[in-house]
Amino acid sequence: MSAAMSDDPPIGEILVQPDQLKERVRALGAQISADYEGRDLLLVGVLKGATFFLADLMRKITAPCELDFMALASYGSQTDSSGVVRILKDLDAPIEGRDVLIVEDIVDSGLTLQYLLRNLGARDPASLEVCSLLTKPERRKADVPIKYIGFEIPNRFAIGYGLDHAERWRNLPYVASLLRPESGS
Repeated sequence: MSAAMSDDPPIGEILVQPDQLKERVRALGAQISADYEGRDLLLVGVLKGATFFLADLMRKITAPCELDFMALASYGSQTDSSGVVRILKDLDAPIEGRDVLIVEDIVDSGLTLQYLLRNLGARDPASLEVCSLLTKPERRKADVPIKYIGFEIPNRFAIGYGLDHAERWRNLPYVASLLRPESGS
């Protein structure tokens, strides 16, 4: 292998192109706007991966909405979920009686989302739904309801448009598969 090849990033097949992302986010924003017309919506972004998607989606929603964030840990720097979920940052405000839409970057096994739905559901919101940019149905271990889905992707580790591996590759303007996990940081 040449030095140039070994320095190449581990980016594999592009799974979702930038123009596909833009069009699907626009369509999801229109659908959510119609569904929540006349209601006061709280978008709960799951950090850090959903940040890009959430920012673009929120700009396409015409219904009144507010924003809050949660940070959960289940992966660390691994490519498979550990199955153990920890809250690193909780919501800043109560959600009792609110219409809440969880905005996720990806639903893989569904274990993290299952935990989040139970946790937030116990706080007595008026409604609780999920919008996920990506989903991998063949990896699902938990049956979780996802009302709004951007794209179904194959069972590959995805990077780009907010998704990372060991905190890298979030800034790609598309979603791609990771060829090989990098050693180190």
